[in-house]
Amino acid sequence: MRNLTGVCLLLLVAAALHGQHSYTAADVEDGARVYQANCSGCHGPEGDLVPGVNFARAQFLSVQSDEDLQRVILKGIPGTPMPAANFPDFMGFPVMAYVRSMSAPGQSTLPAGDAARGKLVFEGKGDCLSCHRVGVRGSRLGPDLTDIGGLRRGVQLERAVLDTAKAPSPEYRSVRVVTKDGKEYKGRLLNLDTFTVQMLDSGERLRSFSKTELRDVSVITNSGMPSYKDKLNTQELADVVSYMASLKGTETK
Repeated sequence: MRNLTGVCLLLLVAAALHGQHSYTAADVEDGARVYQANCSGCHGPEGDLVPGVNFARAQFLSVQSDEDLQRVILKGIPGTPMPAANFPDFMGFPVMAYVRSMSAPGQSTLPAGDAARGKLVFEGKGDCLSCHRVGVRGSRLGPDLTDIGGLRRGVQLERAVLDTAKAPSPEYRSVRVVTKDGKEYKGRLLNLDTFTVQMLDSGERLRSFSKTELRDVSVITNSGMPSYKDKLNTQELADVVSYMASLKGTETK
């Protein structure tokens, strides 16, 4: 009975915390970037690496309200390994929003996956190595995924393979150029300035063009990554996400 009471109390506290503040998707996205850069090294992408703390389950050691959580994020906890933040105070709210969002219900739409099966789909039917790199294998056209499981939550990886409409990060934008003699080249944009364009083409060859030899230059705003919603079945998607979540910088072949 005592254990059941404790579980009920935990659920009530979690529900109360969820109801205290409203925040936008933009707040959560901003907070996610700061969390990944400053917090995931100790707490992990799922927020479950510190004993007694599990953000995905709304479990905290010394937090009773959102104000408490924001204070801990910014000021740390004296006498513990939790340091004060090294980012501006105004970012405390979006980081709090992101941490709170980690325990929101209904985030995942997939069943449990199997990483070993997922690797086979990733390298085979999914053809993911044609754009991405894992360890020493794959392409450099898209983001290197060697340690993606140590940087992103499973639900973030799930969204990445299902919702590909979001614009890519600046370092992975693509570019299309057409020379004055009509030849077209596409690839990952490395540099674009007043006089030149540099790209990594689809064959991973470095190409540099003077703008004086081009009749058209256009930066491609979509990610170029296909949605796997219709390409893979539900279990295959779950397996691929599980495989990516397992990638934490240890694969070498």
